[in-house]
Amino acid sequence: MNDSIILDIPKVHSSIVRKSEEIGFTMPSDLYIGSFLKTLTASKPNGRFLEIGTGIGLSLSWMIDGMDTDSFLISIDNDQQLTAIAENYFGDDQRVELICENGTEWIKGYTGEKFDLIFADAWPGKYSEIDEVLDLIKVGGFYIVDDMTKQPNWPEGHEENVKSLVAYLEKREDLTLTKLNWSTGVIMAVKN
Repeated sequence: MNDSIILDIPKVHSSIVRKSEEIGFTMPSDLYIGSFLKTLTASKPNGRFLEIGTGIGLSLSWMIDGMDTDSFLISIDNDQQLTAIAENYFGDDQRVELICENGTEWIKGYTGEKFDLIFADAWPGKYSEIDEVLDLIKVGGFYIVDDMTKQPNWPEGHEENVKSLVAYLEKREDLTLTKLNWSTGVIMAVKN
């Protein structure tokens, strides 16, 4: 098996990669996490999904590609420029709501339905407001984080944040946890 052969890349993905290079966006999700998210999303028909950290929309493209027609996804980012770019690609999809807001404020103010999958790819929901985000996951739902192995763009001292998060997730009795030393380092947790 060669896991680097990924055949089901979303049609819009190459255009988003070009745009990412054009604007100098340096934090894109890789193909592996994208394929993983698409597969997990496809496992939840009529699902509700949350992405915290839209970025330019690369991982979002994979999640949308895995969704059925009755699913719904909310994606949040605090960067107006990036949200506007993502809106150009996905704004016409009625299954998707793109929100430009501070993630911490959104998490603390959210009172809607719980989610079948949350991909936390920003500080809020990953290193802050973790309890609030985990409370938003349905029983049987997924909590996914990536960038758990040391990355070249990590600021000084960030490794301690990652170690603290991993230790905290390992202690939670309401999660079944798998750590994958793959892609950029992935944690997949399922809510019990």
